[in-house]
Formats: sequence, C-alpha cells, structure tokens
Amino acid sequence: MSDGVPAELADHPDRLRWNAKYADAPGLSPVHPLAERALAAGLPDGGVLDLASGPSGSALLVAAAGRPVTAVDVSEIALARLGAEAGRRGLAALITLVQADLGAWRPDPAGYALVLCTGFWDRAVFGRAAGAVVPGGLLAWEAFTEEARRHRPGLPAEWCLGPAEPASLLPDGFAVLEQADDPATGKRGLLARRHVAPPRRVP
Repeated sequence: MSDGVPAELADHPDRLRWNAKYADAPGLSPVHPLAERALAAGLPDGGVLDLASGPSGSALLVAAAGRPVTAVDVSEIALARLGAEAGRRGLAALITLVQADLGAWRPDPAGYALVLCTGFWDRAVFGRAAGAVVPGGLLAWEAFTEEARRHRPGLPAEWCLGPAEPASLLPDGFAVLEQADDPATGKRGLLARRHVAPPRRVP
C-alpha cells in the first residue's frame, strides 16, 4: 500500500467511518475463530485473501503459518496498523496491504487457498470471493443476520444476511462444512470447501 489514499476513496463514506472507528479503537482485531478452524481443516497450497480485514489478527496468524496474505480494507489506518505489527513480527514480506472499496475491487484470478471475511456483507462481493477460491480451498465468512437488527435498529438491512445465507448463495461445487448462528453477536458464520475437480480422462 502506498502512503497516498487513492483519489476515488478520498471522500468515500466507508473510509471516513472506519478510519474514525479505528482511530478511536487502537490495537489489533483478535484472531477470528473461523480463521483458526479454516487452518485446522487443512488448506491446499496458495495464499489467503482477508477481505475487510481491518487490523487483522487473523492475517497475522495465517502469515505466521508461512502463507502469503492479501489484506484488503477501505481504511488506511487499519492497514497501516496491520502493516506495522507485521513488521514488528517479521512478517511484512508475507502480507500485501490493499486499500480499496470492496464493491469495486476484484480478486486475483489465480485464486486463493482461503478467502476470509468476518466483518462485511455484500452479495456481489460474496459471489466474487467464492469464485476466487481454488479447488480444495475454503471460504470462511461471517456477517450479521436479520435477527441482529432487533437489537441494533440502526443496522442497515443490506448489511445483513437473509434466511439461509450465505450458504444458499454458494455456487455449485462447494460443500458446506459448517454454518451456524451466534446469538451473542447476532452473526452467522460459514465455512465451505470447494470441491477438487476429478482428473480429466484422456481418450
């Protein structure tokens, strides 16, 4: 990530909102249990994509396991904090920081062994993320459910999962390993694996 903010993000409301949040809440985000379970479930060779990463403890965990990580977030404050901690831990070479609006950003077509997102919801972004998982790789996602709006009335409906989502939105070729709600947080987590295509027969 360069020092300059991309011109298209200068007045972006999400950037301003998340910068304010991270400025008021210094420190790293904790390692997410979904990231831990994904690593424990086994991954093929390849890198990891952490979407809406924030100052991600999960990205650091994955990098410490020796995998390259691409962390994408709209907030330069969050990314700078993550980059600084990666440097302190000797992991800077394994973490690529990308400041971008997820609605406009596109993942590497080569794909990732794990795509992780634990603080954001957008159906189009989810679809692109699923398409970026390599065969045998995992998609790990968590977002608010509609039920969460009962306790957080200011939460926009478009930020919340519908019934059976996100598993119901997975393209063909994925097997759901788990999908469960956490009443304490009002969120639903998904862990799904993309099938490995069978070898083609040579006539």
